[in-house]
Amino acid sequence: MEPHSRHGKLVRDLIPQIIREDGAEPVTYTASREEYRSRLRDKLGEEVAEFLDADEDSAPEELADVLEVVRALAADLGVGADQLEKIRAAKAAARGAFAQRTVWTGNR
Repeated sequence: MEPHSRHGKLVRDLIPQIIREDGAEPVTYTASREEYRSRLRDKLGEEVAEFLDADEDSAPEELADVLEVVRALAADLGVGADQLEKIRAAKAAARGAFAQRTVWTGNR
């Protein structure tokens, strides 16, 4: 992965427009594919941390942000939302999901 400056952060596509509408002029650039992938990974960590810190009222919105980044990462890997769901469903069929709240503590 190519190194990138830690200055700046990956933002949603409409953020520059929103900044302009608020009367400021954003300074932006388009990341290379390698930088984009790296920044998406950073963003996933950021969004997961925000979800973990969220209260019950804001948790769904924070979780939606996590999902947005996951979908962008999947697309970057060439995997569409439908294909990602098929992969998820196949894993759930083969190994289960998390619906039963099972906690493993080791083997006897």
